[in-house]
Amino acid sequence: MTADELLEKATLQHRAGLLAEARELYQAALAQAPEHPLALFRSGLLALQTGHAEAALSLTTRAAAIAPTEPRYHLGCGQALQVLGRWGEAADAYQRAVDLDASSSDASFALAVCHDRLGRPAAAQAAYRRTLELDPRHAAALANLGVLALAAGLNDAAVQLLSDALRIEPTVSSHGLNLGIALCRRRDFAAAQRVLEGVLETDPLHAEARFNLGLALQGLGLPREALAEYRHATRLRPHYADAFTNAGNLHKELGEFELAASAYESAVRAEPASVAPRNNLGCLMRTLGRLDAAEEQLRGALALDPGNAALHDNLGNVLKDAGDVDAAIACFRTALALEPRSAATHSNLVYTLNFVASHAEIGLAEARRWAERFAEPLRAQQRPHPNEPAAERRLRIGYVSADFRDHCQSLFTIPLLSNHDPRAVEVHCYSSVERPDATTRRIEALAQVWRPVRSLSDEELAQRIRADAIDVLVDLTMHMAGGRPLVFARKPAPVQIAWLAYPGTTGIEAIDYRISDPRLDPPGCESNYSEATLLLPDAFWCYDPLTDEPEVGPPPALERGHVTFGCLNNPCKLSPASLTLWAKVLAAVPGSRLVLMVPPGSARDKIGMRLAAARIAAERVSYVPFRPRADYLRGFHDIDIVLDTLPYNGHTTNLDALWMGVPVISRSGNTCVGRGASSQMHCLGMPDLVAGSDADFVSAATALAADRPRLTALRAGLRERLTHSPLMDAPRFARNMESLYRLAWRNYVESRSRRVT
Repeated sequence: MTADELLEKATLQHRAGLLAEARELYQAALAQAPEHPLALFRSGLLALQTGHAEAALSLTTRAAAIAPTEPRYHLGCGQALQVLGRWGEAADAYQRAVDLDASSSDASFALAVCHDRLGRPAAAQAAYRRTLELDPRHAAALANLGVLALAAGLNDAAVQLLSDALRIEPTVSSHGLNLGIALCRRRDFAAAQRVLEGVLETDPLHAEARFNLGLALQGLGLPREALAEYRHATRLRPHYADAFTNAGNLHKELGEFELAASAYESAVRAEPASVAPRNNLGCLMRTLGRLDAAEEQLRGALALDPGNAALHDNLGNVLKDAGDVDAAIACFRTALALEPRSAATHSNLVYTLNFVASHAEIGLAEARRWAERFAEPLRAQQRPHPNEPAAERRLRIGYVSADFRDHCQSLFTIPLLSNHDPRAVEVHCYSSVERPDATTRRIEALAQVWRPVRSLSDEELAQRIRADAIDVLVDLTMHMAGGRPLVFARKPAPVQIAWLAYPGTTGIEAIDYRISDPRLDPPGCESNYSEATLLLPDAFWCYDPLTDEPEVGPPPALERGHVTFGCLNNPCKLSPASLTLWAKVLAAVPGSRLVLMVPPGSARDKIGMRLAAARIAAERVSYVPFRPRADYLRGFHDIDIVLDTLPYNGHTTNLDALWMGVPVISRSGNTCVGRGASSQMHCLGMPDLVAGSDADFVSAATALAADRPRLTALRAGLRERLTHSPLMDAPRFARNMESLYRLAWRNYVESRSRRVT
């Protein structure tokens, strides 16, 4: 037989799947005609088909060298190079094939795949589109172009392309999987569920489809169903770290913290080099008050990814909780240097500076930097408000908070909301609560309109508030965790006010006012804030302990024979200045003891070192952990006198102490957060418990410690005194707040009238 006859017979055997016979015939043909390009080419294809890519490349390269104008041979070279992972050379070979035969959809598609693999999205996109011009029903080109659109964030385009691919090839699971992903990205969760369930009908063991179905069900608000899919995905793929991580996230949202921890730990074991589960586990440990475990996880994640801004931010929050405020601030600054666009990190820095700032200018400067970076670019989104400009009509008041729940903020929001005059105001609450509880439901019942808005973006929430025609919008969180300052920066309401989170400033020009009182802000403080200040006549706070228990107990000094000082503020307020001042008190009161609320572990070790530096002997100090509210209040039974912190006074904690009959000795500071006790004690008629100097603080504390009859009388009478003071007169407080809202609204109406005329 001639070489051509042998080649023809080899080709028939090849097409019939008789590969061994075909190989022998190709070799016989090449023995007769070693330079026969078609025999070389087809022999090369057979070699590639049987796993001999190097031999295939040698054969197809020889064919292309002999017949350089034949596009098929260059296509064969590209296929061999692609199998060998030599993507750049493969792209060159495919480009030669395209240049020689512009009508070849196979060559165009192969070139597109190479560009895609080489990270050349524009070139890949052009080649895929050329493929579709040649073959409009090329499903793989449609699908790959859809994946490129998905990577570029073009979700609508991705959905269209992947839908077309799936219509052409309905049984190809990758088309359905990617379409499901695109639909989830577009938040069309119901459609994603349908598509992914279709994939699983064909391929029930598809772990990625299970995982993404979990995402769709989670988006539909079906957490239990989503968890079932994540668990199924991990059974199919035991090392599926993302599925374990998402299951952990859902368990955390459901309040199932131990299950969440177990899921995150499984993710870490499945993928030890993965940062996300370590980060999430660290954040969960912080939620549970296990600060050492939280720090360990976050530092472990930073060892893997030291340039991860979110990890530095989260570590800063853990260190703040542990009382290491300077280290926390350093973490926030590092995070901002790595990711200057993180508004939440910058908010953490703004808020945390309150614990160390000795002058208001420090906090104001950082708040203004926040506003310059994040709020000013949103000024262009501010638009005129269509609200009816009638000065005396009923006002719509909107409250925005992440803490409408079992949280200290509820001790102040509930008395206000319970006593609003429905003839004067209509209350709208915008809640970003992660895990609603019984307190959430109680607050919801106090609002005329209740909107859960956690899932809304800042822009969407601003649009919702504008659509609700809110007249006065009140920020209850400011720069604290869960705050929505970027909503306020968009100015969705004509009048915007900051209150409750902490006395201070947001730095945001779009927030018109802040609420304070004459003791927090005596004359001359106006320049400390970006907002104008509205002064309540009594106090910034109206308190309700939301319980009658536990009862007030006797002063422990009567039984123990020594005075016990205490401070149950968070460790972030236990500043060196506070400890130094308290050391003088302990030195002046022999035999006295000190009780602090600090979580177990290294946080206590660090506080212990600071106490030692302040010359407070370790045997005079005892600690209590973070506890549920009832146990926390009962802890005041073991304290005779509370020593307040500086430069940031106790606020809620002081009121809790007074409710439990424990007097508070405070040192008035240079900032409004350092004058909290001045405001509270003024309302109680006990200004002598607030010192204007360190010496006066020591004198007041030692005098009260020595006066057992007064300690006993205060213990017996403080709860009643507090109950009958403006600090717990909720109807009075509500009328005062409504008066300030009305004043702010009138100012707006008048200024609008002046602008119109």
